[in-house]
Amino acid sequence: MKYTQLGRTGLKVSRLVLGTMNFGPQTDEPTSHGILDAALDAGLNFVDTANVYGWGENKGRTEEIIGTWFANGGGRREKTVLATKVYGSMSREGETWPNEDRLSALNVRRAVDASLKRLQTDHIDVYQFHHIDRRTPFEEIWQAVDVLIQQGKILYAGSSNFPGYKIAQANETAARRGMVGLVSEQCLYNLSERRAEMEVLPAAQEYGLGVIPWSPLHGGLLGGVIKKETEGGRRASGRAADALADSKTRAQLQAYEDLLDKHGLEPGETALAWLLTRPGVTGPIVGPRTAEQLESALRALELELSQEVLAGLDEIFPGPGPSPEAFAW
Repeated sequence: MKYTQLGRTGLKVSRLVLGTMNFGPQTDEPTSHGILDAALDAGLNFVDTANVYGWGENKGRTEEIIGTWFANGGGRREKTVLATKVYGSMSREGETWPNEDRLSALNVRRAVDASLKRLQTDHIDVYQFHHIDRRTPFEEIWQAVDVLIQQGKILYAGSSNFPGYKIAQANETAARRGMVGLVSEQCLYNLSERRAEMEVLPAAQEYGLGVIPWSPLHGGLLGGVIKKETEGGRRASGRAADALADSKTRAQLQAYEDLLDKHGLEPGETALAWLLTRPGVTGPIVGPRTAEQLESALRALELELSQEVLAGLDEIFPGPGPSPEAFAW
């Protein structure tokens, strides 16, 4: 396993992050525990979740599955860098009540305690804001975070789905309070969706945040979806099916798969390996539903992409260009 620092911190994390959103809704508890064990055995020490995972009437279920895994002992918690998130409503349908979502000091305090209980641990290593809260000032958010750090309930704070200017606002406010501020940003970023390069990645690098891309295969589109459809008869569904219905997108994906076929590369592993070459990226989140999918993701760590392949990928999936030159000149 390869490791790196999380942004400007001294925290060492694996270059792949184990995403757990499928644990509960799609992957049962025994299989989820098997994937967590296999990841830890491979040296993958960074595990990401969120309080709302489990969804619907089962919000919190994913954290509970991780908690029972920690309870199995064997140094599982001590070896794991644990990240979870706060923002989404934890109210059950028909039971909506004020102050059970967003980033008010009250909700942040309650949400941390609830997550700690479900996760069966005494602290969260990286506590992430799942979305920006336009109603709560950063002064209040950082006041709540400062208390939690002093109580030993969290160690670091991170963001998710923040635009560049909010990263700047958050960390400038934290600096005025003498706090470390955000240490990571979890954002949508992959070969097909590169808008983060315009403002989010530059802001993260300027303020020393580690970047944790989510949806590295863009909902499966970058995992060889056309070849799977042709050879296995498996038709894409959901977002992937909608994207493939667009002729321009389908032609782009066909060119991508043809390029990788020419070089004997697997699409999913290549998409992950490409992200590992990007400046400022700590490691992409992989969300395996099976042990086999985890094994495939791990192989990406050993994949060295040639300059010819990297140039070909840039030609097929051009980025937005640097800011502000891309739109100003």
